[in-house]
Amino acid sequence: MQPLWLINIVSAKVGTHKNFTMTTSALRLNASECRLEDLASITQIASVLQDFPLGCEVTHGIPVYDCQSLRSALKSGHVDKNVLMSEWVDVWKTGPGVLVLRSAFEDLDVVDRATEQFQQLIREGRQAGTGADHFAKTGANDRVWNALEKLCVLAPETFAQYYSNSMLALACTAWLGPAYQITSQVNCVNPGGEAQKAHRDYHLGFLTAEQAQSYPAHIHAFSPFLTLQGAIAHVDMPLESGPTLYLPHSQKYLPGYLTAGNPAFQAYFDAHHVQLPMKKGDAVFFNPALMHAAGSNRSVDQYRLANLLQVSSAFGRAMESVDRLRMAHALYPTLLAMQSAAALDTEQFACVVAASAEGYAFPTNLDRDPPLGGLAPESQQSLMLRALHERWPIDTFNQTLQTQTEKKLA
Repeated sequence: MQPLWLINIVSAKVGTHKNFTMTTSALRLNASECRLEDLASITQIASVLQDFPLGCEVTHGIPVYDCQSLRSALKSGHVDKNVLMSEWVDVWKTGPGVLVLRSAFEDLDVVDRATEQFQQLIREGRQAGTGADHFAKTGANDRVWNALEKLCVLAPETFAQYYSNSMLALACTAWLGPAYQITSQVNCVNPGGEAQKAHRDYHLGFLTAEQAQSYPAHIHAFSPFLTLQGAIAHVDMPLESGPTLYLPHSQKYLPGYLTAGNPAFQAYFDAHHVQLPMKKGDAVFFNPALMHAAGSNRSVDQYRLANLLQVSSAFGRAMESVDRLRMAHALYPTLLAMQSAAALDTEQFACVVAASAEGYAFPTNLDRDPPLGGLAPESQQSLMLRALHERWPIDTFNQTLQTQTEKKLA
């Protein structure tokens, strides 16, 4: 039977290879017409190492990249960073949708120092009753919301060393371009913690199927390009500890945001998902439209601790509110001291500033904050980099930053 209409995502240039049958007009998707056979035909695609020439292996259809080798190859010029970023984009867009960065952190001492701070925050959250996780049963895990800002204020030097990581910055830049905004939530899944249901993530993934259905089809296609999901392993994560479950290639199923809670789709995910163990210092990044779920922690004594990164495009809205002015005030003296001690190189400083300061000049008050010498006012990130380059005194930086912030207010 001839479908009433077709959307070919290839022609829409969002990176899938499947026609989807829908009704009425190309404007809307309909949850009642989501067909499991369409998802199945996409997710049965095999991934081989030849598809990922810079990867070191493919495990359960997921490409793995050896960051120790990549760092050396990038430094020597044997690998061009734009070629690497292009390959990662292909993985997230037209490939399996998820990749692993093995040894994303060279210095595991930095990871351990961050873990100590996160564990302190978890203890404080338990005492204050603020460590609840809205996405899991009470007691199944411990969650630290807005861990980015909290780590920065609590331990700015550890924050700087942690987020100076060029592998993290490359992943964020590849998918989102410059001026991305990192948010971070620490999650510790305790022994006995049960697996989540399969889902997609923010933006449309945080709506009911009925709500998501009210958005036009092109928003369903565009939404995954507004965020990148990541997780950094702070402990070894063997399979029994329940590392994340993934359904490779599922991000290419356009109506996937409408299948949350659908028993047939959940059963398919349960039967066909893959799961990879991770080592401390590894990272995973995936398309937010990929069907995934936290696994069950079946161990008796392993507390699975990860720093979950949700990185937003400059052109979207982040899920969490982050006080980046507070972060900049807390971080600048540390960066100034680290600069004097030559503790980080220029690229690493840029990575830290990108992870902390606001990189986009808008929204602003154009009466008080007009573009001078260009099309946009100076961003908080540009101001911070300029201050570091010119070695401003701390008071000068704080006053100038405060003035810039006030100019942007309505």
